[in-house]
Formats: sequence, C-alpha cells, structure tokens
Amino acid sequence: MTPLRLLIADDHELAREGVRALLERTGRVVVVAEVGTAESAVQAAVDHAPDIALLDIRFAPGAMDGLEAARRIAVDAPTVRVILLTLHEEAEYVRAALAAGARGFVPKDATCETLLAAIAQVADGGLAVPPALVQRALDARTAARSPQSALDRLTPREREVLDALAAGRTNKEIATVLGISPGTVKAHVERVIGKLGVRDRTQAAVLAAATRA
Repeated sequence: MTPLRLLIADDHELAREGVRALLERTGRVVVVAEVGTAESAVQAAVDHAPDIALLDIRFAPGAMDGLEAARRIAVDAPTVRVILLTLHEEAEYVRAALAAGARGFVPKDATCETLLAAIAQVADGGLAVPPALVQRALDARTAARSPQSALDRLTPREREVLDALAAGRTNKEIATVLGISPGTVKAHVERVIGKLGVRDRTQAAVLAAATRA
C-alpha cells in the first residue's frame, strides 16, 4: 500500500518530531513537510499537496491558529484533508473544527493506532471524531443558542472584536480594522473573555464560530 503523504504543523519542535517518528516507523505514512506555524502550514499545504494536514489547534498567542489554517487550506488547497490535534476536548472545539472544514479531531493523548486510524478514515473520505464528542458538541449547540447565552451580554463593540477574533485576526489587525488602538483592543479582548467565561482568546473565538455553525 502506498504510504499516505502527511503535513505536520505544531509550534513545539519536540511534539512534531515525536509524532513524525511514531507515524513514519509504521510505514503507513510519509511526512512531506513539517512546520511550526499555522501560516506555514497553509503554504506547505499548497506547495506539497499532502493527503492529510495534521495541525495543532493552538499556536503562539496572537498568531493564526489551527482553525483559521483549516479554513484557508479548504480554500487554497481543497484536496488536502485536515485533522486537528488538541489537548482540549471541549465540545465547542469540535463544532468549530468541523465548521472550519476539518475532517478529523483527535486528542493529543490518543494512541498511535488511534491517530493512524483517524488518518486512514479521513483519507478515505470519512470523518474521524469520537462519537462522545459529537454528542457533546450537539448538546453545546443547543446551549449556545439559548436566549441566556453569554454572547448576549457583549456590547456591540465587544461583539465586533469577538467576530474579528473568530476570523483569526491579531490584536494589531483588529485595531486597524476597527480604527482603535491595540491597547483598547487588548482591553476589549479581556472583557470578552471575562464575560464569556472562557480561558483565553482562542476559546472565545471557538465559541463565536460554534454559535454561527
């Protein structure tokens, strides 16, 4: 069987090397590109046209994340199927990943065989998401659309900032688009995070994307 061609994107070099070593020694995949940023992942997907792009969902604060990379790959390299790797198994991450065009969602603590099975399933045109997470995602969708949703507590300006976060924009880019200072953007982001009850800007963006799906 011809090995599947794989792109790995993670901002931790040891993580990339570990995944590469585990997968390549099985003889079932060959890594054609290995990058450390989401931006580089999009370009590598275009340049190398791998069968699968295996992306971390989170990169350095303020940088493009795996969700935005998945969206861009879907447009710029539509033959490449994306699987997102994450330490977080919250339902909103699953829904946002699928909304972004990802075909698989695999926890980072999964076994090598589980990851290989997900890669094979996605390469065959299927979806690879743990059933329990799918159900939790569906339940979260209902909760997120409740009239009491935390999103309703945001001011119009805070909602603009949140929408920009969901689009993958940095604080500097948001400041330019909205015509305000980066310091003001930072303050808005902090208030958005507090009102939504999430841990960081990535989770805020994921929640916004999930409610639009």
